[in-house]
Amino acid sequence: MKSYLALLLICMSASLKAQDNFDKYFYDKVLRFDFMFAGNYQKTVVYPVGMKEEPYWAGSLKNLTDPFGYGNFMYELIDSASNMQIYSRGFSTLFQEWQTTAEAKSAERSFYEVATMPFPKKTARFILKIRERNGSFSKLYETTINPDDYFIRKEKVKDAATDRIVYSGDPHSCVDLVFISEGYKADQMEKFRSDVKSMADVLFSEPPFNQYKDKINIWAVEAISEESGTDVPGGRIYVNTALNFSFYTFDLDRYLTTQDIKSVNDYAAEVPHDHIIVLINSTSYGGGGVFNYYTGTTAGHNLSPRVFIHELGHGFAGLADEYYSSAVAYDNFYPLDVEPWEPNITTRVNFDSKWKSLIARGTPVPTPPEEKYANVVGLFEGGGYSAKGIFRPEMDCRMKSNSEKGYCTVCRDAVKRMIEFYTK
Repeated sequence: MKSYLALLLICMSASLKAQDNFDKYFYDKVLRFDFMFAGNYQKTVVYPVGMKEEPYWAGSLKNLTDPFGYGNFMYELIDSASNMQIYSRGFSTLFQEWQTTAEAKSAERSFYEVATMPFPKKTARFILKIRERNGSFSKLYETTINPDDYFIRKEKVKDAATDRIVYSGDPHSCVDLVFISEGYKADQMEKFRSDVKSMADVLFSEPPFNQYKDKINIWAVEAISEESGTDVPGGRIYVNTALNFSFYTFDLDRYLTTQDIKSVNDYAAEVPHDHIIVLINSTSYGGGGVFNYYTGTTAGHNLSPRVFIHELGHGFAGLADEYYSSAVAYDNFYPLDVEPWEPNITTRVNFDSKWKSLIARGTPVPTPPEEKYANVVGLFEGGGYSAKGIFRPEMDCRMKSNSEKGYCTVCRDAVKRMIEFYTK
């Protein structure tokens, strides 16, 4: 009993110290840093655009530095006086995906980007890092942020209607998901709210989200579009929408994204949020998800619920695609001599850091795709857009297909870890 009490006091002390760190270094609001990534397949340049203050910090007051090491980029705040890292977050972008396409070898492009963090009380260094091809991070850009700088804009957020669809508690101890409408006109907002509620039902029926219903808040933000639907360039269809989503990203008909990340974040700022989900008013199949960037899915296709969970795996939990036979625009997306950062694929360069410990004694490694190994954690070749050299944890998973099966064991565990990072 005494040992349990001592452990409890240690945990409480650590929790209070983490809270004290937030109060020491941050205000309970958001600093947003907007910038551009520009370059080609081998060059990445950062161009700062500006900073602004936003009202709602939803993240944990205790877990301020990123423990996962996920993402192709990372940003951090270093307190200038103590030289201590006080905040960090990994993320990925469409720019990095574009860098692996054929176009990037013959052209240069720029992509708008947004980084958000709790608002610092004192001068801090903002550092952007890039993951090199060998898997390590190196510094790409640095600037000093003075929180009293009068160039930090304090504009009002967009005047969009919002709705609290599910409220489980304090945003600082919950995962806050904001759904933003895309391709819904003013007279279609009742449909949008109904679609959000339907997706919330999907989320809360899907393991492991169903175990955390009391730890998830769901918000809806009404971004009104002048026209319904979304762009389909391959079908010569172009509509005027609030967030400028479009099919045929990188010329893939099902890949539905936007480069207008500025507008996406402008609307998201209306409510506290840890992750942004854009719901597109379309009956076509498609979507897209990028880690700590946003998740997008159409609302009206019969497979939209499964696409939503798949894309949320990318956007929220940093899960990789486990399929390898579908057409993609990428060229050598994963170097086979480097361990991928995503938790659900491996090149076996550092398999000890992945799910090796979950493979039962007697399961062959690599694991043959035979029926007797269905629903068994193993090492199945094929994943990350490559049939050879990249391995996945189970024969099937929501990150591989739209079958009845949801996330595999490894993916569920990764989602759990991310939820608990935001809620503890």
